[in-house]
Formats: sequence, C-alpha cells, structure tokens
Amino acid sequence: MSSLEVSRNWLERIKKLHAIAESGLAFSPEEFDKERFEEISLIAREMMADLANLPLASISELVTPFHKRYVTPQVEVRGAVIHNNQILLVQEKSDGKWTLPGGYADVGLTPVQNIEKEILEESGLRVSTTTLYSVRHKASGEYRPDVREFYKLYFLCEADDEKPRPKASMETSDAGFFSMENLPELSTGRVIERDLLDAFSFHQKRQQVTIIE
Repeated sequence: MSSLEVSRNWLERIKKLHAIAESGLAFSPEEFDKERFEEISLIAREMMADLANLPLASISELVTPFHKRYVTPQVEVRGAVIHNNQILLVQEKSDGKWTLPGGYADVGLTPVQNIEKEILEESGLRVSTTTLYSVRHKASGEYRPDVREFYKLYFLCEADDEKPRPKASMETSDAGFFSMENLPELSTGRVIERDLLDAFSFHQKRQQVTIIE
C-alpha cells in the first residue's frame, strides 16, 4: 500500500470519528456526554492537522462548528461544456491550476441553476444544462485528499452562443477550451482527468447512463 493510500485511509477514519463526535454534540442532551464528544472532536481535528501538516485553527475553520445539525457531506457542482471537440476549463486563482467551472451549491437554487450560474460567473458563458453525467464521492476518487466530505455532481452543458468565447472573471485567472491531448495542469482537489473523459463519453453518446460512485 502506498503512502498516499495509507494517508487516505487514516483521513477517512478521522473524518468518521469527527462526524460521530459532532453529531453527538448536536443530539446528546447530557452535559457530561457533550464534554466527551467535544474532547473526541478536538482529538480528531488535531489528528487531521497533523496529517495535513496544518495549524489546528485552519482545520477547525474547515470542519467546525457543526454542533446543532447532523453532519452530512457538502455538495459541489461542476459543469462540462464541449465545443469543437474541446472542453471548457477555468484557471483557479488560488493555485494557478485548471478545472471544470463550478463550486459549492448555493442555498435556494436548483442544481441546474447552480451550475449555470457558476459557469457564467467563472467563464462569462451562458449555457443550458443537458444531463447529469456523474455523481461522485470525492473521498472515494483519485482527488487530492480533503478533510471535508463532498458529493460531486457533474453536468454536461451546451453553450448558448454558437461561437463561445470564454474569458477570465473576478473568480478565475483565465478560461479557455482545451483538447484532451493538450490539457493544462489540473487542480486535482477539484477535478481529475477521468471527469473530463466521462464528459466526452456522454457528449459522444458512448455513455448514456449517469455514473454513480
């Protein structure tokens, strides 16, 4: 087993421990139990910080406070726009790498409204969503490990303009269409090459049943 696989296994155990502790804090009526759950939550966050080589405060900002709700995965939406056998990617300001446009799903919007908004904000393109082509559990894929839990929804979209011209925005450094043979460096915490290949498979009608993993 590689060191990355070992790290992933430890991270998954720690995240489960943290979720149990935070759910206990949300639902336990006993003060004595809450003290124990708080201690378990702190230990889990300390373990995450050690594993990620980050300050405890940074980890705590990402995963707490849950306290008054049951701990569930967050939802992320990503959209694939294919034009002339090339796929739309945007360059993230945070790491300088490239990804399918998207991000956290906002409250009050449908999944389709969310992804069409994200693509417009990050690339300037107005699109129409055609299908949900993949639902993935981030921690089960080959993404860069994350202390948070995500369900990732991938949509195939079509540009409303016959000659789409993507551009950078307040949220991105650049945007453009790329062939699979000439991909820039991907931001693997957000997207991996398989996500792009699956999009092409759906676009070319080779795959027509949503991939669920």
